Amino acid sequence: MSEALQTIELPTTESAIALAGEREENIKTLARQTGAILVLRGQELVISGTEKQVERAVSLVRSLRPYWKEGKSITGVDILTASHALDTQQQGELQDLQQDILARTRRGEVIRAKTFRQRQYIKAVLSHDLTFCIGPAGTGKTFLAVILAAQALLANQYERLILTRPAVEAGEKLGFLPGDLQQKIDPFLRPLYDALYEVIDAEKIPSLMERGIIEVAPLAYMRGRTLTNAFVIVDEAQNTTPAQMKMVLTRLGFHSRMVVTGDITQTDLPLHQSSGLAVAQKILQSVEGIAFCSLTQGDVVRNPLVQRIVTAYEHHEKPGT
Repeated sequence: MSEALQTIELPTTESAIALAGEREENIKTLARQTGAILVLRGQELVISGTEKQVERAVSLVRSLRPYWKEGKSITGVDILTASHALDTQQQGELQDLQQDILARTRRGEVIRAKTFRQRQYIKAVLSHDLTFCIGPAGTGKTFLAVILAAQALLANQYERLILTRPAVEAGEKLGFLPGDLQQKIDPFLRPLYDALYEVIDAEKIPSLMERGIIEVAPLAYMRGRTLTNAFVIVDEAQNTTPAQMKMVLTRLGFHSRMVVTGDITQTDLPLHQSSGLAVAQKILQSVEGIAFCSLTQGDVVRNPLVQRIVTAYEHHEKPGT
């Protein structure tokens, strides 16, 4: 089989750095995805291997051009998504994904869907009053929901943004934690705050919370209420009981939108207790007007090591492994 060799000249040092990634992690990922040998020498990327391997590697690098041309950071997920697009002839959809900016952080960084499933999730949230998103840690299910909710609030589409999650981890130990009730529950709600801080000035959030425009509270606070003209996010929903899930879903009022996120493989409930999220998935799967989205380890957008950890656990938990 004949060997092939091709060189791609990158326009700037920033482009080379963006393509290479930290410790040249992207170069290694490109090699794994194509079977080719890639060597970066300054701004020159040398690709060698069989004709088929080199052709695929060149196509993959070129499909990432919107990122590295501008010196934007590239992740392993970006490469895997581009690879999937090549395999399924979705290059047009890939370009849309790369160009579709969801929001910008307060630091000016671009927030966008990284995978096709994330993009489908965003579309589902924007077109349904109730969306369930189920997937492992690091897939962006909560982060993207909070970003969409904050944008809708800032655009005056809703009067309130309500972020809630069950404080199962606290259990009866909550009373032994120092501070008032808000200080006791804050650690369990921290991931929701973290996403919120990306798009809303940290100094403004206390004022918005004091006025009830933003509410971050444990799920128990939702009982007996009707959530009207609000964008509601129920996080860590795998830790709800079926009764709690039914309770919060039936709080949805007029002109409101709700996103329910969770990972049914990571429940903190007692062993004998069914997860409200798993039960809701069975009961509501075919109900008109409700969207169900599934994210997988391929959508993990954290440190590449997180993706490998999730994959290893999935493999271990499969029957017969």
